[in-house]
Amino acid sequence: MALATRADRPPSLIGSVWRSTVGKKAVMAVTGVIMLAYLVAHVVGNLKIFFGAGEFNAYGHWLRTVGEPFLHHEWFLWIARAALGTAVVLHGVAAYQLSRRDLAARPRQYERKRPRASYATRTMRWGGVIIALFIVWHVLDLTTLTVNPNAQEGRPYENLVASFDRPAVTAFYIVAMLALGLHVRHGFWSAAQTLGANSARRDRVLKFLANALALVLTCGFIAVPVGVLTGVVS
Repeated sequence: MALATRADRPPSLIGSVWRSTVGKKAVMAVTGVIMLAYLVAHVVGNLKIFFGAGEFNAYGHWLRTVGEPFLHHEWFLWIARAALGTAVVLHGVAAYQLSRRDLAARPRQYERKRPRASYATRTMRWGGVIIALFIVWHVLDLTTLTVNPNAQEGRPYENLVASFDRPAVTAFYIVAMLALGLHVRHGFWSAAQTLGANSARRDRVLKFLANALALVLTCGFIAVPVGVLTGVVS
């Protein structure tokens, strides 16, 4: 009996889910929830900077010791980074592939008859690009300290202040956070629809939550560079 070739084998469940449009939307929704949870935790941590260098630096040290002695020093951070990085890549790839499918399936003669999308919807793609570029810069600036003018390991407060002392960096950060706010607003609503959380009764509440969450996150993140620029944080 001849051995079955790869083409003869039935597709795996994971492969089938990933290849389907519904599966890609589900992946985007789940990874979006993971990233949203990270953003909420991250903005809460960032706002500790208003309590002074001592508390903010202590918070940075605590992050590196989470899970000890079961986990080694900084293992929790690297596990979290790996999980978040995987979520970002899956989210971006699924979004790109869904976009290509949508363009391929759209008949040209009906393009002008489609209703105009909302501002957030029309800027999701460019917003995603801006956010992706920001993530790369943010890692180089405040994680690896490669481009940070202070670059002192274990001194996150001083590193952050030094970063936002540069007007160009602050402007880029604020633009990226505005793009992030639009992304969260639209993404929260889309994820709710994909995961089946929306209904006629819950739609108004979900839209309110999407707007409120986007506003709180945007204002929370922007508050830090504004605090540095105004001298509240120095």
